[in-house]
Amino acid sequence: MQRGQVVMERFESSVLKDNAAGDPHVRDIPVYLPPGYAADPARRFPVAYVLTGFTSRGRGLLNDNPWSPSLDDRLNALIDAGRCGEMIVVMPDTFTRYGGSQYLDSSATGRYGTHVAVELVGHIDRTYRTMPSSAHRGVMGKSSGGYGSLSLVMRHPGVFGALACHSGDMYFEYCYRPDVPKFVAEVTRAGGLKTWFEDFQAKLQKKHDDLTALNILAMAAAYSPDPAESPYGIALPADLATGGFREDVWRRWLESDPLVMLERHADTLRALKLLYFDCGTRDEWNLHLGARLFARRLTELGIAHEHQEFDDGHMNVTYRYDVSLPKMAAALGAE
Repeated sequence: MQRGQVVMERFESSVLKDNAAGDPHVRDIPVYLPPGYAADPARRFPVAYVLTGFTSRGRGLLNDNPWSPSLDDRLNALIDAGRCGEMIVVMPDTFTRYGGSQYLDSSATGRYGTHVAVELVGHIDRTYRTMPSSAHRGVMGKSSGGYGSLSLVMRHPGVFGALACHSGDMYFEYCYRPDVPKFVAEVTRAGGLKTWFEDFQAKLQKKHDDLTALNILAMAAAYSPDPAESPYGIALPADLATGGFREDVWRRWLESDPLVMLERHADTLRALKLLYFDCGTRDEWNLHLGARLFARRLTELGIAHEHQEFDDGHMNVTYRYDVSLPKMAAALGAE
């Protein structure tokens, strides 16, 4: 088997420097170069950006598991079997102290949308033998990475020409709102947000309830940042004293829901060479229902798309990349 090479880019970001969360602006970003990259020095390649889910980062896609190949091993096998064209694959790191950025620009975390869609895309095109146009550039990911793929395409039109979304966050009324009371309970039990977050950071083992609460804090940092809110410049979706929803804040969240954004960005989605998304029919965050609604609205608007469902939940679904990677490569014109 001919194997591609993974290059670890030590990238210093200017747009993430001095971010409000205090996270590093220098990141290690894996870049997969396919077998033909070294074999043919004159050849150029399309590029796919693969975005990770909540609490993960690009390097996590290279984790070795006997039953779930790392992304580079998966690509090598697909290419060797003739099932997937050769493309460069970039694995960004947008991890924050809150567990993730949702690939959005936020005053509470940093300019992660600009970092990926503008800064990193420009750097990769300058550094590697890419085919530097939206027709040959795609974005894909799972969970928060799936959300990020949809969001980056819609918020940065003309940058990406294809997207694939696995179990992406959408229909916020179902996937987030049920966990807001759990967040309130955890934070108030600890004596307040600052105490809870400091305790969370100090824990050697993060448990399920901890991560459920962290998820809501991270989403608030992405969807409803507010420098006037103490202590972290984040407007929470519920009042901690009473547990009541703050409907004004919740409306800000909904503005970032792909189901709501879809209407404003229909022409951008209509121009894509690939709009693929899937979900498990037993998704623990009800994301399959959001995907069904998304598919229905795309159909009503006459936007070409591919929607698949799988008989599983939200976890351990990287096998679906065997479906999406060949589709992405074909859409981007990979040989």
